[in-house]
Amino acid sequence: MRRLTNPWGLAGLPESGKDGAGKLALMPVRRFLMALLAMFFIAAGARAALPCDDFVARLPNVQRALCEGAQLQPGAARSVRGQALWVRDVKPDDAKLRVLVVGAIHGDELSSASVALHWIRLAGLTPAQTHWRFIPALNPDGLLSRPPSRVNARGVDLNRNFPTPHWERDAALYWESRTRKDPRRWPGPKPLSEPESRFLHEEMQRFKPNLIVSIHAPYGVLDFDGPSVPPSRLGRLYLDQVGIFPGSLGHYGGVHKGVPVVTIELPNAMRTPLDAEMRQMWLDLLRWMSERVGPGAEHAARTP
Repeated sequence: MRRLTNPWGLAGLPESGKDGAGKLALMPVRRFLMALLAMFFIAAGARAALPCDDFVARLPNVQRALCEGAQLQPGAARSVRGQALWVRDVKPDDAKLRVLVVGAIHGDELSSASVALHWIRLAGLTPAQTHWRFIPALNPDGLLSRPPSRVNARGVDLNRNFPTPHWERDAALYWESRTRKDPRRWPGPKPLSEPESRFLHEEMQRFKPNLIVSIHAPYGVLDFDGPSVPPSRLGRLYLDQVGIFPGSLGHYGGVHKGVPVVTIELPNAMRTPLDAEMRQMWLDLLRWMSERVGPGAEHAARTP
C-alpha cells in the first residue's frame, strides 16, 4: 500500500512513495511556508468578500464599490447563526468625541443598514474631531432571512433585550398587555440573552460613546432619549419623541446610562432616502453634535 504524504495536494510536496518522507524533509522551508501563506490569503480574501456579497444582493441602494469602500471588519462576536457582526471605525488622530452608529437592529429595516454604509463613506470625507464606530447590521440573521425578519434567529426583538431597570417585570408585562404577545416584539427570556444584544452592550462598555445613533424605519420621524437638547430635525425628519419601552436601546442608553441616543426612523424600510437627503441628514447631525454633544461641541462641523 502506498502511503499518502501530501493529502492537500500542495504544489512542490511529494504525493506518495517510500521516498516521500525524505523529499519532504529536504524540501526548502520557504516554499512550504509560501504555499501555506497563499492558502491563508485566498481563504481570507473569500471571507472578506462575504459581507459585500450579502449586502449588495440584499440592501437597497448599496453598490459593491460602496460596500467594499466601507472596509468592514468582523467584530468580537457572531450572531445566533454564526454570521459575523461587522464593524468599521473611522478615527482621526485628534478625536475628541466618540459616536456609535447602529443599523438593522431589526432585520426587516433594510434601509437602516444601507444608510449606515453610506454614512461610513461620508465620515471619511468629513473633517471632524470624532471617532466613529459603525455597526451597520446588528441583526444579520434577520436581515438575510427570506423574507427579512424583525427578530433574530431565536425570535427575539433585540431592541427589547437590553437590561433596563425592572426588565424582568416590565418587559414581559409590556409584551403581554400592550403588544398582545406580538411574536415580532418578544423581548426574550432574560436581558442580554442574545449574542447580538450582548455584543452591542459590550461595545458600549468598551467604546464608551458620547452619543449613540440608532437607525430604524419606517415611521419617518426622529426620537431622542437622554441628556442634552435633542436635534429638532435631520434632513426632512422632525423630532417626535414617542416615549420609552422596556428593554429598548434608547431606554437603556439614554435614560438609564445617560448617553444621548438619537433614534432615526427612516420613512421606508425597503428604500433609502435620496443620496442628497442622506447627506443632508448627515450634515444636520454633525451640526447638532458640534453644538450640543460632548467635549467636541466647540468645533464647527464642515461640509465634505
